[in-house]
Amino acid sequence: MTIHFNTPPVHSGICAKRRAELRVLVAALVAATMGLHSGRSHAAESAGPPAMAPMAAPPAGAYKLDKAHASLVLRANHMGFSTYTTRFSRFDADLTLDPRNLSASRVVTTIDASSFEMDAAPQMCLDIMKGPQMLDTAKFPQIVFKSEKIRMTGAKSMEISGTLTLHGVTRPTVLVATYNGGYAGMPNMDPQARVGFSARGSFKRSDFGIAYAVPAPGTTMGVGDLIDFSIEAEFTGPPLATPAAQTH
Repeated sequence: MTIHFNTPPVHSGICAKRRAELRVLVAALVAATMGLHSGRSHAAESAGPPAMAPMAAPPAGAYKLDKAHASLVLRANHMGFSTYTTRFSRFDADLTLDPRNLSASRVVTTIDASSFEMDAAPQMCLDIMKGPQMLDTAKFPQIVFKSEKIRMTGAKSMEISGTLTLHGVTRPTVLVATYNGGYAGMPNMDPQARVGFSARGSFKRSDFGIAYAVPAPGTTMGVGDLIDFSIEAEFTGPPLATPAAQTH
């Protein structure tokens, strides 16, 4: 009679035991690493980004347009095929601002009419737009808007009534505007007060004596009479007061 023993070889049992111990060790290291990472993550999340010092409100006073952060674009229907966008690249503005009483503020904007631009337009189109048929920039080099009254329609929204002088004609114009806020300055970064506004409006160019290529009634062949425009503008004001100055 032959008796068979199923006991595995001694060396195999030792290897299996070592493999099991190795697996336990690896699992413990992974768990420890994950716990350490998790602890760091929770600490980072709880700490959050560095707190930023609150910005002081902008003071009342005289402000000038920051031309690096301003745009003036116009839109008009072109033959019924598209709403074409153009712009003026050179303009300036003077703002007298009272942030606590926005309705008492005033603004005067002066546009260099010759800075009218059209992307990729043929020279013929630019010549027409700047020539006697349209803007006639040689005769009327400036376009000017002057505010006369501000009516608040919300905490920061308003209607700005004033006059627009274009092509030698002055007519009343209303802008719908929003005060986007501001601050008294940012130490070591922005040494002056800064405020921002957005505004939009529209007018009929024929009201200002510019009727060239206005489509005949019932058609769209030409350049639309109604001009929509929008302005994005930041203004810089009085310099940031130093702590020493604030104590006096």
